[in-house]
Amino acid sequence: MSPRNVVFKKVSRDKSVAVYMANRDFVDHCDFVDPVDGVIVIDPLQLKGKKVYVMLSCAFRYGRPGEDVMGVAFHRDLFLVTRQVYPELQDKDKLTHTKIQHKLLRKLGDNAFPFFFEFPDNLPCSVALQPGPSDVGKKCAVEFEVKAFCGENQDDKIDKQSSVRLSIRKIQYSPENSELVPAAESTFEFLMSEKPLTVKMSMPKETFYHGEPVKVNVEITNSSSRNIKDISLSVEQVTNIVLYSNDKYVKSVAKEETTDCVPSGTSLKKEYVLHPLLSLNKDRRGLALDGRLKHEDTNLASSSIVKQEVLKEVQGILVSYKVMLRMIAAGTLASSEVSLELPFRLMNPKPDPAKHSELGDMVFEEFKRVYLKGVVYGDDEESPTEA
Repeated sequence: MSPRNVVFKKVSRDKSVAVYMANRDFVDHCDFVDPVDGVIVIDPLQLKGKKVYVMLSCAFRYGRPGEDVMGVAFHRDLFLVTRQVYPELQDKDKLTHTKIQHKLLRKLGDNAFPFFFEFPDNLPCSVALQPGPSDVGKKCAVEFEVKAFCGENQDDKIDKQSSVRLSIRKIQYSPENSELVPAAESTFEFLMSEKPLTVKMSMPKETFYHGEPVKVNVEITNSSSRNIKDISLSVEQVTNIVLYSNDKYVKSVAKEETTDCVPSGTSLKKEYVLHPLLSLNKDRRGLALDGRLKHEDTNLASSSIVKQEVLKEVQGILVSYKVMLRMIAAGTLASSEVSLELPFRLMNPKPDPAKHSELGDMVFEEFKRVYLKGVVYGDDEESPTEA
């Protein structure tokens, strides 16, 4: 049985423009990004001589649309490009770049026209902060959108009746596993103690996949006169809003509190397992997610991988993860907390390209926001990019 490829379509309210796209997620491979491609179908009678344009945008948004800008709401286009699709400026063959476009053009007829965009290599990936229960309509997110519209020229005010908006995601998969084994070590000295406390922490690999248990090896050599107790480990998500405010959010997404202790003159060597899952944190306000998504369909935001030459400020939101080891060094006169941290990556595994290489029969489905792997919007006309 031949494979079936789902092609998503969305039609404007006045039926003048329809958009067909085979992908909603576009992958950043670090050295290049999957291009955004699709096909526009027009109704010449409904257009009444107007031109048809397609826009690809990336925007950073904070707060509700229409709110005061002074620290409450903020919107900035990080990338915006518009192309004229009809009347076509070149032959269709020169504008057609992918196999799915060729197949769609053959199937959809003479009123079908291709569009194709390439991402610049400095754009962030889709990410959004999880709102709290009372944050209705509020969002802090980096969002992507494809918009098709008609008009006398591309600067005309866009008529909702003759436009189509489709939210998409730019995502990043884990790079090839490196041989790097994360490790950290520190020595702590205390008053009234001749010898130190030595703490080591390591992980079997640098990158863990969403849903995979995170294993941490801890080795404590307590040569001091203090007794070590209340050992705990946590996975912390660090989210930096780097575009407008330099806000920083540190949220524990997995924690293991133990009764383990290391009396003076003894040692401990043990493996701990942590489970950083969105399903265990679905009501936590301010967690970063991979796009604005529903809990059952998505995951915690993946670690941000940014090229060295790219300005971090342009990324909008940067996400990283670390394991924190904390313990209490209890003494006769005083006690103090001892801690050690170890960064690692949390990402999605790269899919098997062989599973997506065949081009089989096409199945058309209406492009609704609920189809976008759990994208949550209150209104179907709400858009990451203001018209």
